Amino acid sequence: MRWISAVVLVWLIIGAVAAAQRGYFTHASENCASGATTAVTVVAGPLNYLGVNPKVAGCKIPQPSP
Repeated sequence: MRWISAVVLVWLIIGAVAAAQRGYFTHASENCASGATTAVTVVAGPLNYLGVNPKVAGCKIPQPSP
């Protein structure tokens, strides 16, 4: 159990470093979206260092009606 806790702690520290490199901690969260972006970066940030580059394919944005 200690091993898993240590891995999770290191994972979150690396994620916090990734968020800091992107400048998410320099400005206070002005709304929920920026806070959520920071949280997701902390949780998923280490994936970029592992070489995972997630992309959304086939995203269709609704067009405004005329």
